[in-house]
Amino acid sequence: MAARDGQRFFYEFFAGGGMARAGLGNDWSCLFANDFDAKKGFAYQANWGTGGELTVGDIRALKPGALPGAPNLVWGSFPCQDLSLAGVGAGLAGERSGTFYPFWNLIRGLADEGRAPELVAVENVCGALTSHGGADFRAICQTFSDAGYRYGALVINADLFVPQSRPRLFVIGVRADVVIPPELLSPEPIEPFHTRALGRAMAGLPPEVREHLIWWNVPTPERRQSTFADMIEEAPTSVTWHNQAETKKLLDMMSPVNLAKVEAAKRAGRRMVGGVYRRTRFDVDGAKVQRAEVRFDDVAGCLRTPAGGSSRQIILVVDGPRVRSRLISARETARLMGLDDSYVLPSRYNEAYHLTGDGVAAPVVRHLAQHILEPLLKAPALRQVA
Repeated sequence: MAARDGQRFFYEFFAGGGMARAGLGNDWSCLFANDFDAKKGFAYQANWGTGGELTVGDIRALKPGALPGAPNLVWGSFPCQDLSLAGVGAGLAGERSGTFYPFWNLIRGLADEGRAPELVAVENVCGALTSHGGADFRAICQTFSDAGYRYGALVINADLFVPQSRPRLFVIGVRADVVIPPELLSPEPIEPFHTRALGRAMAGLPPEVREHLIWWNVPTPERRQSTFADMIEEAPTSVTWHNQAETKKLLDMMSPVNLAKVEAAKRAGRRMVGGVYRRTRFDVDGAKVQRAEVRFDDVAGCLRTPAGGSSRQIILVVDGPRVRSRLISARETARLMGLDDSYVLPSRYNEAYHLTGDGVAAPVVRHLAQHILEPLLKAPALRQVA
């Protein structure tokens, strides 16, 4: 099923609430989607309908023969929990991030049936570059290479598109018979999407894997106009504003440096919104203390899944001398992922936060689709399947 009449076909694995689908847009048709989380499955269907493309269940139980059609693209935002920045997690050997391999087994199965996708894209945290001394990243690239795909990696921070700091690693592979237009390639890494960390990781690849390496040439987007303050709801329904005592308690947890940031925000002459996280720090005597740390750079901190509660982002809204605080709302987290307000969120706060915190920023997907995926599918390929 080759791309035709402007319509393109894709599978979405580890689909969550369908944020990759949101980013791809209406010119892409989803043939199949999968996620193991039933609650996320309900959110997926609430937004994309119940047409039957979604299968909720373990990816390990899926068989290629059960997947419909021939996709042009297979997208996989596989779980990141085992790929920590410190490289101390289980990595691709872990229970969750290790689902990368069953994902690729399905692609190999499609190839055996003559249905190999022209494009494969995976997304994960940047910790994948250094996990296990770079061995996990080498394994990812080797998998693309062994399957007959040329591949290129990019590190893209969502803050280029939305006011949220969310750097993520994207690896996009193209099947060997697909012609790559020369303007999509760079002879060497170029900023901002080819970072030094990415360059170091690429340099560590074995020669036989580097043979299939390419550097994607992607333009930098226009300067983002929105700020964190633009995302804020005055009367949210999913959370409530703290009372004065709760806000004072939060301020009392701040170090002198962070209190100075609040004072500067009061003098800014405009509404300032800061993201606050609670951190465990050591005081001057070496004792552990809990601190509230704030940033007022018009960008939210990276949304994370709300395990335990400590990672839930608190916002501090400063209007001159008036200072208010509360948890970030469910709708605000969706806006920070580039989702329209028409996007249907779970009614439970934790479920909504988990959905958005686990997702991929939709505008980043759109940028990649516009500048890599769609131009590639316009190029001639050897396969012509009706």
